[in-house]
Amino acid sequence: MRRIGKLVVCGVGLIGGSFALALRRAGMVERVVGIGRSPASLARALELGVIDEAADDWAGALDQADFVLLAAPVGQMETVMAAMAPHLGSATVVSDAGSTKRDVIEAIYRHLGGRLANVVPAHPIAGAEKSGVDAAFASLYQGKKVVLTPLPENAPEAVERVRAAWAACGAVIHQMSAAEHDRVFAAVSHLPHLLAFGLVHDLAGRANAEQLFSYAASGFRDFTRIAGSHPEMWRDICMANRQALLGELDQYLAELAYLRALLLAGDAARLERLFDEARCARNAWAEQQPPLASE
Repeated sequence: MRRIGKLVVCGVGLIGGSFALALRRAGMVERVVGIGRSPASLARALELGVIDEAADDWAGALDQADFVLLAAPVGQMETVMAAMAPHLGSATVVSDAGSTKRDVIEAIYRHLGGRLANVVPAHPIAGAEKSGVDAAFASLYQGKKVVLTPLPENAPEAVERVRAAWAACGAVIHQMSAAEHDRVFAAVSHLPHLLAFGLVHDLAGRANAEQLFSYAASGFRDFTRIAGSHPEMWRDICMANRQALLGELDQYLAELAYLRALLLAGDAARLERLFDEARCARNAWAEQQPPLASE
């Protein structure tokens, strides 16, 4: 892969910061410039050595930029793209780390229509319940999937450069359409987060919440770990992909109704059979997963 001379990261948190650190570790970037809403966050990124420079505006950030990663919450993409568009060079490659793709691509067409050859949508399948640049680490993407959803207008060399950048981070690259991406992740990512937030919110609002939480142990911790994720980011994801998410929620409600019916009928045999089928499917999935990355 050709080294990135100037990398611009918009949103230097867990995702954007880890991308910069991974490329640094791979020796694939010379200089990293951060830009974002919070001066305090950029100052912290400078202090930690995640970025080399904090930009005040897009004109300065994009000057001579080789590669831009948009790692802001998906709800900010529209505003970010509108601000950067007048300053984007013809040779600069742009990608994003948004967890939804159709809404991001619609924003690309609205604001970056003159640069479609070099704007390649992507989604790294990695994260943690902690957020912010303090949570960033270089091995976050090691062995993790990154899904590219290229546009028909993309230049092959731009797609290859985005693919190579994520590969240098240790990621395994996959490709699918934006519509398929949003359907798949509504089921296996967005719905689990919605359920975790909902369960914790329900329990926290009860009169005996303090007592309930005092007895919660490993099962509760495992199920609700992702309820510690960034609220703004997940609000944006759920709203952006709400049609697919509503379909998955309806399907899950039907499953809950079936479980309720088994309990109501006292049908232990069918309940055990369902649990066994779920356990087998879950264990088969877990055995195929790479070891967890750590700092």
